[in-house]
Amino acid sequence: MPPALGMVLVAAVLHAVWNLAAKRSRGDSYLFVWCYMLVSAVLCLPIGLVLLATGSGHWSWRLVVGPLVSAVLHIVYSLVLQTGYERADLSVVYPVARGVGPLVTMVVAVVVLGERPGPTALAGGLLVLAGITVVTTVRRQRTGLPFTGGLAYGAATGAMIAAYTLWDDHSVTGWGLAPVVYFAFAVTMQAALLTPAAVRRRAALRAVVTGHWREIGTVAVLSPAAYILVLIAMRTMPVTIVAPARESSIVIGSLLAWLLFREAQPVRRLIGAVVVLGGITLVALA
Repeated sequence: MPPALGMVLVAAVLHAVWNLAAKRSRGDSYLFVWCYMLVSAVLCLPIGLVLLATGSGHWSWRLVVGPLVSAVLHIVYSLVLQTGYERADLSVVYPVARGVGPLVTMVVAVVVLGERPGPTALAGGLLVLAGITVVTTVRRQRTGLPFTGGLAYGAATGAMIAAYTLWDDHSVTGWGLAPVVYFAFAVTMQAALLTPAAVRRRAALRAVVTGHWREIGTVAVLSPAAYILVLIAMRTMPVTIVAPARESSIVIGSLLAWLLFREAQPVRRLIGAVVVLGGITLVALA
């Protein structure tokens, strides 16, 4: 297995875990997102500055514009996702988001960026998405959360996933920005852009921090780690391969949700996981 593909699969595990943590949070979605972005910025910015000072990249306008656009896209993505988790089931929002994202990414990468994945890679990507469909097509039972609302939030989140994936791929491959430095600047800008409104809601801040400090810490650490691995992988693998492979996180998330919360139809989810594994194998052999 290529090392870059291994990075993407590790990132998929981390991504599934932090999404489960995000789903557990309750209360002010905006403040929750701001808190974990702020902690991520505190952790990542010093590392990014040290790497920049020691030769990993150099100062330029691209190191401002690239992270700034990424920050805006990630803010919209994070707020839509967190709101979706509060108003609908994770088993609807998460799979729809992770399924729509790579489909849009693959189409745009081929049409706009001119990438030409081989037939084996394309077949593997389609098989990954087929496995995701098997895992997530579960009859809705005994739930008071809206299915259509989950679809809407999931689709909107998926569109943002495609947008930031393509932009970040352009920034780290087309512009050659160092992935860790790039992410450190982007997450710092995310926290900075959200701060003015967060300060005005400081009355609710204590409840968010004291009630969900574990979830904040989990997302703050695992989300950057997962995405930095993806950015590094993008430098050696086409985005049309990275995007579908990282969606194995939906299978991992579904299995973890069953193990932790005893969700329905574990056999169906395991069958879907095997299908996804077959798709990832094809991608690795492409």
